Amino acid sequence: MPPVVSSQGLPLDLSDRTLFAPGPMRDGAHLLGRPDAARERLAAEGCLYLRGMLARAEVLRLREAYFAACDPVLLAPGTAPREGVFSGRVPPGLPPHGVPGHPAYAFVRSETFRRFLASPALTAVAGALLGGPAVMLPRRILRHFHRGARTASRAHTDRAYLDRGTDRVLTLWIPLGDCPPATGGLVYLEGSHALSPASYASLRAGADRPHDRRPISHDLARTARALGRRWLWADYAAGDVTAHLPHIVHASLDTRTAAMRLSVDVRFVRRGDRADPRWLRDWAGDDGF
Repeated sequence: MPPVVSSQGLPLDLSDRTLFAPGPMRDGAHLLGRPDAARERLAAEGCLYLRGMLARAEVLRLREAYFAACDPVLLAPGTAPREGVFSGRVPPGLPPHGVPGHPAYAFVRSETFRRFLASPALTAVAGALLGGPAVMLPRRILRHFHRGARTASRAHTDRAYLDRGTDRVLTLWIPLGDCPPATGGLVYLEGSHALSPASYASLRAGADRPHDRRPISHDLARTARALGRRWLWADYAAGDVTAHLPHIVHASLDTRTAAMRLSVDVRFVRRGDRADPRWLRDWAGDDGF
């Protein structure tokens, strides 16, 4: 595992025990057969790592379908779309990520994508963790990061983006391909779901988006040290899923490998709960939230 990673271009040392947990998140997939135990761990830790929850072959087929829909200029010569190896070149005239004209915009509206997310395994896990029948919200986000882009997710909570509906929301994050820290995996700030928003409000003063009050900070080292907590990480593989609660602080690392990071995040609510109305239509990269 490379000791140096980064987020938003700021270097981070995985071996620094003031910043990162000493080992990867523990697997909770075995708890799914005991939903009460799974919910207890999720409530205690704010996130739950589910190793090998999905069929690896199915995940890689979706990865292949997406990169096959991209301009071949994006892919390194002699490599297959399933590998998703960045050529170092962005196709000329490519619109911003996820807007009309970008392949991600069409892909999240495709039957291939919808069929993958209709997996009974996802709905079953969400129902077990929410403690009742679960409904997936239509706004499902496809993230695609490549080396040199420096477009990692800043430290934030999902609640900041879903604050017009029920607080009982579950996120499932699905890496579409192997995603070790250097490829840009998610990291979670340990125990941060138990913090009050006031405890980290001051961090926004030094953030790189002063006009946007939703992100907490672009500086993960500063965030960890200010709150006295470490970032939890995993060496994610295709087929893994993480579930997390809306109040846990999380972020992503930069993609520093030749393999591009591709992932999906989906949200579930309990059937009958009021969902944030902004999440009841398909995602677009420029929809503002």
